[in-house]
Amino acid sequence: MKANAIIKSVAILISMGLIVGAVQAADKTITIKGSDTMVILGQRWAEEYMKAHPGVVIQVTGGGSGTGISALINGSTDIAEASRPMKPAEKALVKEKHGKDVEEIAVALDGLAIYVHQSNTLKTITLAQARAIYIGQMTRWEELGVKLAQIIAYGRENNSGTYAYFKEHVLGNQDFAPEVLSLPGTAAVINAISKDKNAIGYGGIAYGKGIRALKVSKDVNGPAVAPTMANVLNGSYPISRELYFYTAGKPEGEEKNFIAWILGPHGQKLCEQVGYYPLKKAGKAAKKKA
Repeated sequence: MKANAIIKSVAILISMGLIVGAVQAADKTITIKGSDTMVILGQRWAEEYMKAHPGVVIQVTGGGSGTGISALINGSTDIAEASRPMKPAEKALVKEKHGKDVEEIAVALDGLAIYVHQSNTLKTITLAQARAIYIGQMTRWEELGVKLAQIIAYGRENNSGTYAYFKEHVLGNQDFAPEVLSLPGTAAVINAISKDKNAIGYGGIAYGKGIRALKVSKDVNGPAVAPTMANVLNGSYPISRELYFYTAGKPEGEEKNFIAWILGPHGQKLCEQVGYYPLKKAGKAAKKKA
């Protein structure tokens, strides 16, 4: 009898140990979902952090800023990556579902580039010209003094933060022309432009290999500015933005540690290596908005 009791006690202790171990393992798994613009950077951060912290698992997936924010609302991700600010209505849904205020954390800077095929001789574009192309008022390259050909405009799907940013800051919230070809990610836009000599498109600077980014000016009298780190940091490049992490409530545990690491010197240095830009001061305190 005593032997059976001992065996049962050991079994219970082992069972409890397994449960505790599973809980601890769950505590060290971080899920991140959202912006396709940020996937490359998010995955690099995750890889480097997991190398330094072998017990931590970080899963990074894309789908678009809207998809990530929806996942935060429904509780299927710990962190939403977004290349646009969350809307008040979205924050209200997080509060309603989870009883917590949204924490907004700026983690990096990005320049939104306007791209053309390598063979295109156009060097610069104004915001007004870009707007005219994407709302359908300008449809041929000769209107820009380039060549006799139709402009083929590529853009992002409407669940993308890049789409939302471009619509607000370049189109002045006017609608995209129906002729604009929507693609599911910046990588797809870049690939399409690389194969189409008459193409134009927009996307994060980090994706611009194999095509050419135009210099952009605010108006016809303003200087044409290249999308470089120096110009993004000094504010002279007209289409730049902060990239965000969003959480439901204040980050805690390993999630908090990971975000602090991202905002520190090593995490911010990785921004440059991947093709994004660090916040103006590495280790900048998290920017929080309810």
